[in-house]
Amino acid sequence: MNPIVLIPARMAATRLPNKPMADIGGDPMIVHVWRRAVEAAIGEVVVATDSDAIAAAVAKAGGRVQMTRADHPSGSDRIHEAVSILDPTGLHDAVVNVQGDLPTIAPATIRAALVPLMDPAVDLATLVAEITREEERTAPQVVKMVGSEHAPGRFRCLYFTRATAPAGEGPLWHHIGLYAWRRAALARFVALPPSGLERREKLEQLRALEAGMRIDAIAVDAVPLGVDTPEDLARAREMLA
Repeated sequence: MNPIVLIPARMAATRLPNKPMADIGGDPMIVHVWRRAVEAAIGEVVVATDSDAIAAAVAKAGGRVQMTRADHPSGSDRIHEAVSILDPTGLHDAVVNVQGDLPTIAPATIRAALVPLMDPAVDLATLVAEITREEERTAPQVVKMVGSEHAPGRFRCLYFTRATAPAGEGPLWHHIGLYAWRRAALARFVALPPSGLERREKLEQLRALEAGMRIDAIAVDAVPLGVDTPEDLARAREMLA
């Protein structure tokens, strides 16, 4: 594979205004995410954004930026536009989508997302971690992956849900929203309309499953901290201090 890593970033967060530019140890959060992706050493890293402020911050740190339209409904649409501009001939056959609000993510976690794409039957890959806190088993903001384990720590994803699932004894798996796409699968996905289950659960990845696309997941040790609130930001500052 010849992957490219894309980090979609926009300013329109409601719970934490101007989130990508939030200061963490003297640098904007988006710069920390860019550095973690560079340290993963799996390919070129580009920030895809419609914000001049984000672009300037990344460029100042030495990173590459691709400007995109402002009207994208999701990060998947934004990275598709970006890779289409950056690589119109299809040299990069895989696209790793790293969310721009994961400043503490381990480079090894980013690398792990590529492993399932070694199987040509897999359209896109993602990550999960075992739920260890009882309150997270029922929390709707914690998305659960329901899947069949076909190798140690590797799953074929059958469903994603905010409900507590599956029932019965056994572990529950927290879905981590980092994706590695085959280029063709990404193009197909963004051309599809939102699906019924996607709208119901408010989970974009269900569109891919409903369209018959295969998603595999790799288990990692822990869920990286996603920064969505001022409390999350304070915790990220402590972790990176």
